[in-house]
Amino acid sequence: MSTELAFAHALLRPDAPCPAGLRAWNGSDPVKRYAVYRNNVVVSLVDALADSHPVTQALVGEAFFRAMAGEFARRSPPRSPVLAWYGEGFADFVADFPPAAGLPYLADLARLEWLRVEAWHAADADPLPLAEVAALLADEAALPNLRVTLHPALRVLRSAHPVVSLWAAHQSEDAAGALGAIDFAAAEAALLVRDGLDVALLRVEPGAAAFIYRLQRGDALGAAAQAAAPFDLPATLGLLLRHGAIAAMRTS
Repeated sequence: MSTELAFAHALLRPDAPCPAGLRAWNGSDPVKRYAVYRNNVVVSLVDALADSHPVTQALVGEAFFRAMAGEFARRSPPRSPVLAWYGEGFADFVADFPPAAGLPYLADLARLEWLRVEAWHAADADPLPLAEVAALLADEAALPNLRVTLHPALRVLRSAHPVVSLWAAHQSEDAAGALGAIDFAAAEAALLVRDGLDVALLRVEPGAAAFIYRLQRGDALGAAAQAAAPFDLPATLGLLLRHGAIAAMRTS
């Protein structure tokens, strides 16, 4: 193994020895300097995870979060030099992290926060003009075969836990009071849409979330609506239109 590979290999392995052959420019101990560098690398990755998962951290406390994030960082090194994109797979890690087993909602909350990162950095697209939407929707015979292209930033999450309420509670001035009012047995679905320079997080009915997911998958309007029923189709389409989330429509 080359010195470069040994250097990278040992960075996220606290029990690994300092790679052989290292020299410090000022003659100082390379073992101590490498230990500092290794610590700084892990700290920077944990900081990136904390930045993208602020509510997850708030729920478990900083010490617990940083210990959990540190374990993830050591097992899952970044695949991109852009730290804003570091954290894919963190929610799955949280779901299998034994010390978090008593918080069954934590993984989906982390998943929701990662979807916000994806929505924020997704490509942009102009919404389909309302006049064109109205013309397409007016043809009742063609409605079932309409294919809807949604905005690239749109994300949807269906959870068995009240993740939208948990996230919203931490945006409140009285987070403790808001948390106390949450029904932790409730299932919730989230719709994330980018409005201008911000990502809006909306609670939607489960059927609406299933419908939107099927549209994203490429299902025609009729098939998506049938599979997701029961839900309020006109209200869901209206919600998507209000947030500029429909980028294109075409008949099959």
